[in-house]
Amino acid sequence: MLRFLLPLSLFVTPVLAQDMSFQIGPTEDCLAQSGHGADKHVCIGRAAAACMEQASGASDDEMSFCLLQEFGWWDQQINDVTMDLRRAMGQPNDELPADLANQASTARDLYELWVFYRKARCDHEASFGQVGAGAGPDYLQCLLQETAEQALYLGALYSGEG
Repeated sequence: MLRFLLPLSLFVTPVLAQDMSFQIGPTEDCLAQSGHGADKHVCIGRAAAACMEQASGASDDEMSFCLLQEFGWWDQQINDVTMDLRRAMGQPNDELPADLANQASTARDLYELWVFYRKARCDHEASFGQVGAGAGPDYLQCLLQETAEQALYLGALYSGEG
């Protein structure tokens, strides 16, 4: 995952000097208020949108900064679910719930294939947008959306909501 983030960080270097601030609060608050079984997808992008509202003119660099920050938060949610699953898989199979023991063998394949799917989908979606600098926000918006949807899917799946 880190090999994908390093090139993305090059998009936002000029923004960092402008002292923009990002708070994940709007997304976290929305998720907390949505409760069990609610459509949490409406929460995707809330923090990035709030961040962009403070931007002066919302340049591509500013939008990219905001999108990348929320993308990073959702990506961490996936990492947290994955780490919990790996810890559980580290237990002897007789200590695992039967469902988890069966799912453990496919979890890594799912993740690896999803990463390739996400990249291909976002490359394709960005190709409809502007060529050059404008492609950055389009690509990052797609990464944010796809990553958040996967995080919500995995969170629901392993929490019993899915």
